[in-house]
Amino acid sequence: MTDLPGRRPPPIPDKAPTFRERIENLRHLGRLVAQIWRTSKPLTAASIGLRLISSLQPIAMLYVGKLIIDEVVRLSTGAHPGAGFGDWWASGELSRVILFLGIELALVIASDLLSRATGLVDSVLSELHSNTVSVELMAHAAKLDLMHFESAEYQDRLERARRQAAGRNALLSQMFGQAQDIITVVTLAAGLFFYAPWLILLLPLSFVPAIWGETRFNTLAYFMSRWRTPERRELEYIRYIGASAETAKELKLFGLGDFLIARFKQLAHTIYLENRDLSTKRAAWGALFSAISTLTYYGAYAFIVWRTITGDFTIGDLAFLSGSFLRLNGLFQKILLGFTQIAGQSMYLDDLFSFFEIEPTILSPVNPKPFPQPIQKGIVFDNVGFRYPDTEGWAIRNLSFTLKAGETLALVGENGAGKTTIVKLLTRLYDPDEGRITIDGIDLKAMRIEDIHAHVGVIFQDFIRYSLSARENIGVGRIAEQENMDLIADAAERSLADQVIAKLPQGYDQQLGRLFKKGRDLSGGEWQKVAIARAYMRDADLIILDEPTAALDAKAEAEVFSRFKSLAAGKTAVIISHRFSTVRMADRILVLENGRILESGSHEDLVAMRGRYAELFELQAAGYR
Repeated sequence: MTDLPGRRPPPIPDKAPTFRERIENLRHLGRLVAQIWRTSKPLTAASIGLRLISSLQPIAMLYVGKLIIDEVVRLSTGAHPGAGFGDWWASGELSRVILFLGIELALVIASDLLSRATGLVDSVLSELHSNTVSVELMAHAAKLDLMHFESAEYQDRLERARRQAAGRNALLSQMFGQAQDIITVVTLAAGLFFYAPWLILLLPLSFVPAIWGETRFNTLAYFMSRWRTPERRELEYIRYIGASAETAKELKLFGLGDFLIARFKQLAHTIYLENRDLSTKRAAWGALFSAISTLTYYGAYAFIVWRTITGDFTIGDLAFLSGSFLRLNGLFQKILLGFTQIAGQSMYLDDLFSFFEIEPTILSPVNPKPFPQPIQKGIVFDNVGFRYPDTEGWAIRNLSFTLKAGETLALVGENGAGKTTIVKLLTRLYDPDEGRITIDGIDLKAMRIEDIHAHVGVIFQDFIRYSLSARENIGVGRIAEQENMDLIADAAERSLADQVIAKLPQGYDQQLGRLFKKGRDLSGGEWQKVAIARAYMRDADLIILDEPTAALDAKAEAEVFSRFKSLAAGKTAVIISHRFSTVRMADRILVLENGRILESGSHEDLVAMRGRYAELFELQAAGYR
């Protein structure tokens, strides 16, 4: 876990981003628009078209209102055709005002319909866009290297990208709304300029201070969000383990509930205080800038009233000009504040799109060589050295050995000896920093990564317990054959998972795990048999089992490996295990220590050597006496 938040200073940037930096950040808006367009061209075009029509509605409403007021003033001050409505109707004097009222009614109805249609289109488009971004995010993450997933910095970047994938949909409506408001401003400004050009000069006084304030606080909010990413990930982690079926037993037995609640409260309260302080300052400055804007408007309004009193403007002009200035003042602020908000959002977009710019380093060659099928000679580690990114120590160094075709090789050693690292290199989840790994003389780097993975069946100790059906849990081992029940049933029979599935109420269609309703959880050993079945789904030439029987009892372990030995005949296999009852069935055993081979040979040979293997074997055997 991270240090407690109180030990870290508040996220105040040394300096605000420069104008050039803000402009460069806006490039992400273009990528966002392109992404929205890819999501649905018809809906995007509809949203733009509806807003274009809506942008002309304010000036039309104001002008029709002016015409109505001027017509009412004319009728009220002129000669009356009679005292009753019939007299007025018969005279035809009401025809113009009725026409204007009808136009205004039509504009109001049209405005409501346009608003509802725009909201509907934006809602559907936002949902589709959110799904599109999520799919693209998962697709890109799937292409990245394992080292990215094992890096805390990468996890922070992934967390920020996930938040932006789900939280930037409002920006879509905001951007299109900005374009709509700009068109409206142009039409209103044209009308205002026609009557009183200098009134437009008062507008900057009303919105410039507000723009500065919003820009400043948007920047602070972004840096605060970015700075606190590790703490927010920790909050989500505590939230998960504090209310999870997987952790419930230990939480109760160890009495961890109060501890986790206290930790969550402390983390959450620190972040809450920072957000509250920022919100308070933003509200206070916002009130001051709003007062400046209000004073500016009423100064302009007073001038328009005076010009109306002196006869320069009609009553309709008064209504039109005051309404236009009020609308313009509000729209100018909305546009420029919206621009600063969009500029601020573009910094968040950088979190999303910069994630897409992370490139994998482990790539397939342009002209790949095929994976040997079957493996005829074997696999050779030739003076291989590897150290994990951002670490100084070597995980393995000067490692050389040969795994012959059809041989079962066991890797033995204490934690950190390099066993799992060898598996990661063998499956090309990482590339060695020194030396090379070959299969039948072909360097792993010369083959397609997908080809390597397709011909290798691997089960790690920390396998995933998918909250899917039993059939799907096995079928994920070979996605292309996930509907092949014969193959799935055969893999289950090989791993003894068929006996587990036979006890389930719905058999292979039974939902596993407790995450969803009607799910049925399995014991650790039962889950392990299902996971081993995935490896058998591959029918691969190379089988790798990393602690495959850690959750099985002695009887089940003996049964699994008795069957594995017969099924692995003619195949090349690697087994990692701390149980010597498991590794002794291997053709050859490598004893690893600090990333190097300490001893090599069969179980009998190593016991006779009276070395490290014999020492570990005796220690384990003593526990069963």
